[in-house]
Amino acid sequence: MQERIVVVEDDELIRETIILLLEHWHYEVNYSATGEDLVELINEFQPHLILLDIQLGELNGRDLCRELKQHPLYHTIPIIIMSGEEDLYNSIPWEGANDVILKPFDEKALISRIERQLSNSKHVPT
Repeated sequence: MQERIVVVEDDELIRETIILLLEHWHYEVNYSATGEDLVELINEFQPHLILLDIQLGELNGRDLCRELKQHPLYHTIPIIIMSGEEDLYNSIPWEGANDVILKPFDEKALISRIERQLSNSKHVPT
């Protein structure tokens, strides 16, 4: 079974780069540019993992992460927060994210973090 990942990133170049990278590593990928449609996307796509940017224009990725982790249907989906904010590591416990990766990141670091979260995941899409 091909594992599914949702990428939530408003920067088109970064989003497209991540999507191409993940597809190269044989993940099935879907995306949201704003995060506004994230719950609908999760329900339709049933992802095994979410890559979530913090700065999403109108929305805040921290708030989205917190909401998903408090929701009974979505709390087990691993979430990796992406950001260029250096102090991001200090905010993870408050947001409920499973991991964080700082931008810019390299391919091996991103894939390693994804694989670690997927192997630890107890989330089984319905």
